[in-house]
Amino acid sequence: MIFDTHAHYDDARFDEDRDALLASMPDSGVGYIVDPGCDLPTSQKALELARRYPHVYAAVGYHPENCAPYVPAHLDVLRDMARDPKVVAIGEVGLDYYWPENPPRDHQHAVFRDMLALAEELDLPVIVHDREAHGDCLAIVKEHPHVRGVFHCYSGSAEMAKELLRMGWYLGFDGPVTYKNNRKTVEVAALCPPERMLLETDSPYLSPVPVRGTRNDSRNILYVARRIGEIKGMSEDEVLRLTCENAKRFYAID
Repeated sequence: MIFDTHAHYDDARFDEDRDALLASMPDSGVGYIVDPGCDLPTSQKALELARRYPHVYAAVGYHPENCAPYVPAHLDVLRDMARDPKVVAIGEVGLDYYWPENPPRDHQHAVFRDMLALAEELDLPVIVHDREAHGDCLAIVKEHPHVRGVFHCYSGSAEMAKELLRMGWYLGFDGPVTYKNNRKTVEVAALCPPERMLLETDSPYLSPVPVRGTRNDSRNILYVARRIGEIKGMSEDEVLRLTCENAKRFYAID
């Protein structure tokens, strides 16, 4: 059973076939999908998809690239959304220093802290986006020792991964672990205990080899599981079973 812990089916690239694709997922072995919002409109859209499909769940929050409009009053809107039983996390939240046009770092920090505080208040896990902001992301999550979550599409160092694992966090692995020259992610996958791994696609982005360059979707988790199996000395089926159990435990899905 495939559990895709991070896929943006609210994205416009799925507008032409979203409903048909999502409806077909159980027949393709995809039993669970989490769709994280990136701002208020996409969080609401993710929640609507989760309400429509039994196998889809939502996360709500402000992505660092999309957080410019955020004001503290938006916490009340997110809090109301997060009380829906189909919302299983706060996310996608975090820091992104890659794009120079992103909101100022001080604003990103303030939004990230508010999202972590909301997760703690509601006793929900968080889905963290960390791009070229490893030190600051780690420092800010350390300010919230009672919050646990996953560093989605983990791209930090092995040393940082070890620290997060000691703190009880999970690491998310997706298409980049299959890329030929991505030695750092392979090193992290090798050291990460299997019970702390989550598999994801970040659809429609980050398609794995051998379908890199195409629109990604949850069925391509199979390629990620196969590569993790090669790294960990496990079968593809073992990886899928264990990571599905991990994700159900992480998101408190029965």
